[in-house]
Amino acid sequence: MIESMTHRRTIRRYSQKEVTDELLYRLLEAASHTATMGNMQLYSVVVTRQEEMKKRLAPTHFNQPMVEGSSVVLTFCADFHRFTEYCNQRDAKAGYDNLLSFMNATTDTLLFTQSFCTLAEDEGLGTCYLGTTIYNPMQIIDILNLPQLTFPVATITIGYPDENPAMADRLPLDSIIHQESYHEYTEEEINNIYSHKESLPENKQYIIENSKQNLAQVYTDVRYTGKDNEAMSEGMLKALKHQGFLK
Repeated sequence: MIESMTHRRTIRRYSQKEVTDELLYRLLEAASHTATMGNMQLYSVVVTRQEEMKKRLAPTHFNQPMVEGSSVVLTFCADFHRFTEYCNQRDAKAGYDNLLSFMNATTDTLLFTQSFCTLAEDEGLGTCYLGTTIYNPMQIIDILNLPQLTFPVATITIGYPDENPAMADRLPLDSIIHQESYHEYTEEEINNIYSHKESLPENKQYIIENSKQNLAQVYTDVRYTGKDNEAMSEGMLKALKHQGFLK
């Protein structure tokens, strides 16, 4: 398992071979045994196979081709709706319409999602995590008819790989580990941590293509701008209120 994780690749192009329901449900069932808050399993997953539904979801993910090109699209949702309904039917006063409950459900969901991805890749499937899910939550909520106290957290496309892309670079391990307490990075440490990433030919090309001075500016001025982050944060807050997690 360690060997497979250190050699994992994000797969964006898939073959025509379908992922069967039997395999999919077996993987989801196994993933459901991951750690969970209070043993409440505060998540749900919407399985999308129909081409029409994939076409409807695609714009919410900036029309990335793997949405329509995958065998299955899975939308993992933070879900306090189901447990609240359980409480309501048992004359128990539920108090989960708040930010803490959203965070608990989100944590549950991401643990479940990662367990599923690890298991799926170990079975020879390819996966791609779509971070765009939290960029356009209201559209996804509407398309998937998500009820109150549910929220889309992660989308995973899966299928049998039709490519063998290069592995993505990772920061050196000592850059993310802090012994006993967090230590502030020195300028030299920051330079050492990001030197390999900055030296990669593809990243040097990004700098040239975007007419920037360095890779950091590509991130701040092009890929993940403060303006975009603020706008999407407002959209997320509105969606959280709409779904009942913020009053």
